[in-house]
Amino acid sequence: MTAAQSPFQNKIKVYSDGADKASMLEMAKNPIIKGLTTNPSLMKKAGVNDYKSFCLDILTHIKEKPLSFEVFTDSISDMAQQAQQIKTWGQNVYVKIPIMNSEGQSTIDLIRDLSRQGVKLNVTAIFTMEQIVETVMALKGGAPSIVSVFSGRIADSGRDPMPTMIAASELCRTVDKNIELLWASTREVYNIVQAEQAGCHIITVPPDIIKKMSGFNKSLHQLSLETVQAFKTDAESAGFKL
Repeated sequence: MTAAQSPFQNKIKVYSDGADKASMLEMAKNPIIKGLTTNPSLMKKAGVNDYKSFCLDILTHIKEKPLSFEVFTDSISDMAQQAQQIKTWGQNVYVKIPIMNSEGQSTIDLIRDLSRQGVKLNVTAIFTMEQIVETVMALKGGAPSIVSVFSGRIADSGRDPMPTMIAASELCRTVDKNIELLWASTREVYNIVQAEQAGCHIITVPPDIIKKMSGFNKSLHQLSLETVQAFKTDAESAGFKL
């Protein structure tokens, strides 16, 4: 397959997913990146200690591209309060609300209320078609919103996420043009092609995979040559002899 035959059509918005400040600022300057997301787990991994200070600092640097920050409480009422506070941090802020809390209690009523109150939401940790349908219907007619389906983790379970994502894409486009479907938990560059083919509006991609997107512009022959050249360079630098 030549570069001209690349299956990637550049019709999907690529968001960077992470919590390392330097990486986030680097990604925000990349014209390929249309938005950014993070979550409490990524923040912990990056060593973030002060949630609010970190978010507000990032927002002083990234003022135009959409940014999603997640609530981090189990209490539905506290989620509502946190969402209303996070909303005030910037016009480009989306509030991430998980589809349920850690005890399995649905947040769908909260999602409906917040959306109708004008809070831009990114509903996250979605896995099933049932969750997708109830989320889309709760968001219908509300503020601009994102439905994040964890396609990568669905695939990790041995299930093909494509039928679900295709159906979800059609549902979002039919119900409300302000609802965008997001392919989450990306595992490899080909997931970007899959998400685009499924009709997703957005895909979140870790920075290390974003850097591999350069392969879209190379033929398979060129990639083969580069691989052999790397073997040669590594063998020489290691001083291998027979």
